[in-house]
Amino acid sequence: MKLYNVYPLFDVNIVRGQGCKVWDDKGTEYLDLYGGHAVISIGHCHPQYVHAIEEQVKKLGFYSNSVVNKLQEQLAHSIGKISNYEDYSAFFVNSGAEANENALKLASFHTGRTRVISFEKSFHGRTSLAVEVTHNPKIIAPINNNGHTTYIALGDIESVRNELAKGDVAAVIIEGIQGVGGIRVPNEDFLQQLKVECEKNGTILILDEIQSGCGRSGRYFAHQWSNVRPHIITMAKGIGNGFPIGCVLISPMFTPWAGQLGTTFGGNHLACAAAQSVIDVMNSEKLIENAHATGEYLIRELKKIECIKEVRGKGLMIGMEFDKPIKEIRQNLLFKEHVFTGVSGTNVIRLLPPLTLTTDDAKEFITRLKNTIE
Repeated sequence: MKLYNVYPLFDVNIVRGQGCKVWDDKGTEYLDLYGGHAVISIGHCHPQYVHAIEEQVKKLGFYSNSVVNKLQEQLAHSIGKISNYEDYSAFFVNSGAEANENALKLASFHTGRTRVISFEKSFHGRTSLAVEVTHNPKIIAPINNNGHTTYIALGDIESVRNELAKGDVAAVIIEGIQGVGGIRVPNEDFLQQLKVECEKNGTILILDEIQSGCGRSGRYFAHQWSNVRPHIITMAKGIGNGFPIGCVLISPMFTPWAGQLGTTFGGNHLACAAAQSVIDVMNSEKLIENAHATGEYLIRELKKIECIKEVRGKGLMIGMEFDKPIKEIRQNLLFKEHVFTGVSGTNVIRLLPPLTLTTDDAKEFITRLKNTIE
């Protein structure tokens, strides 16, 4: 049997990682400025993280959600405390797409409505509802194209207001910072007005913090820069540092009932142990503060490079828009300078490194980037 070939792969076999660096099977060292799509939050193979998983698997790897799981209760408490959402409830799942599926389902249950407002250039996942609210026709299969979603330009509050006034919108879903769309940060005033309009029309506001959450922006959630409290928050990626786990944070206005939501593997014992260790490390090593400080340094220095048209983002979620296609730049960074980065469209390089990135790491990246483009 062979692999189903859907990924355009670089010919690099990564076999080991430590902190912000990874090594291939030939022993070549790479600086990781992408963190596997913003997944690696506390660095590769952090010893505390490794120890937590090892200790848990010795006790119990999995049991179903038909019994009490104290690790889930502990993790929910920890997320509430670090995020300042202690009055919300947590529902644990396996991925960001699954988190968004359940968030949209909750909004529809609560309102009895079927329409959703999403935004141009958005990405919310590849499963049924998640892909339908994603603004990319190429990945929406006919069976998912059910006409539930209206896409609006990011920042166009008047169009949002007009759609909400129709009274049939269950939810507005928006990323704290658009990731796949090219690192686009919603205006703070726009997010605040969005919350007001949702409240006025009985519509649920869902903040997708799957890529922008878990401290990446320099706050635990990117929307917290705007002092907005959404009705539902979705998270994944950085919460598990590579172990698959997602979470839906649900405001007290929702009432659960038996069987309303469900998952087999969501919130399993190993996932909870991994995620709890991530929060412990974030707190003890002050990684959210580091993401803010190192991110500010990176953004400031990148803005000095002439061929970069625009630098966007917050913390360690950064997009560099070049004045030309970046395919060759990215390949040279990887194969000549040994740096992993991401991409968006044809002209944007994305940086989503571990939150352990130091100023020295950032300086090294800038040196290697200049070697590539000068």
